[in-house]
Amino acid sequence: MDAPDYNNRIFRPVGNPPGAPTGHYHQNGNLIWADFGGGKLHFGRLVGTCDTSGTITATYCQLAVDGTVTAGQVTSIPDYDESGTLTLTEHWHRLDGSTGISVIEQVDDSLSPPAPETLTP
Repeated sequence: MDAPDYNNRIFRPVGNPPGAPTGHYHQNGNLIWADFGGGKLHFGRLVGTCDTSGTITATYCQLAVDGTVTAGQVTSIPDYDESGTLTLTEHWHRLDGSTGISVIEQVDDSLSPPAPETLTP
């Protein structure tokens, strides 16, 4: 499998559930960054690198609509499902010690995440 180019790809959780957060990924060489939001997330940012296989190693920080902030590290491994859709299996570790695995998939550009708005205190 050739390493994917992540520039301008949009990702959401597999199955595209309603109200799920959405990420807009960018790439320049081996540098990766993404903005994400929607659902229970007001805004988030991911910054990292990808290796020659396309595996992303990054750090992220996100602000929930309730005002809580979560940060951590993630390793995202690319693959393609049976229909040829690019997926990323995310192995995440938050600063609070929690860990997990999430799977996101590339979706249509029309599902790009919303721009963040000002939060009211």
